[in-house]
Amino acid sequence: MAIDIKPTRSELMKLKNKIKLAKSGYNLLKKKRDGLILDFFEILKKVRTLRADIVVEYKKALQKMSMARIIESDLKIKSIAMAISQVPEVELKTKNIMGVVVPKIESASIQKNFMQRGYGIFNSVAIDEAAESYEKVVEKIVTAAEVETSMRKVLQEIEKTKRRVNALEYSVIPQMEKTKDTIRLRLEEMERENTFRLKRIKKRLEAQ
Repeated sequence: MAIDIKPTRSELMKLKNKIKLAKSGYNLLKKKRDGLILDFFEILKKVRTLRADIVVEYKKALQKMSMARIIESDLKIKSIAMAISQVPEVELKTKNIMGVVVPKIESASIQKNFMQRGYGIFNSVAIDEAAESYEKVVEKIVTAAEVETSMRKVLQEIEKTKRRVNALEYSVIPQMEKTKDTIRLRLEEMERENTFRLKRIKKRLEAQ
């Protein structure tokens, strides 16, 4: 940079403005990075809670299904499963977290009553309880998919922002400061040379 820029006062002023702009950008990026880190840890808490909830709900669902299999035959359970007509639809939207676009998953109510499930009313309570338990598991999984994807995207943005902050702090700004000092020294040197030249001219004129 020091080689490419001419040692003039106008270039020095331009460089000072660039340094000021770079420092402003650096401060904004640091604030963004810090904000993203806070958001990341908040999302991480949700992820851990959701994972634990999924494990708990899945164990309950397995227990309910085991009870249903004891009361009803596997063939009847498969037949009931095939009779379900409505499949919940998932709609993928987006939301913004500090400039990071993350997914927002919306779905129709996964939890249904026995009439909405479509397999009739002449079944044991164990079937309904097993179905309800697995619906809860699916709801947790859908929520976890949204939150975990958001966490990964936020983490990627944190890494990207950290690289930009480091580049400004350790490379771009120091190089510009070094170039600014080089130009200032060169201007001071040129000023001393001009002063010395003027003194020599003045002496010659006085000698005449």
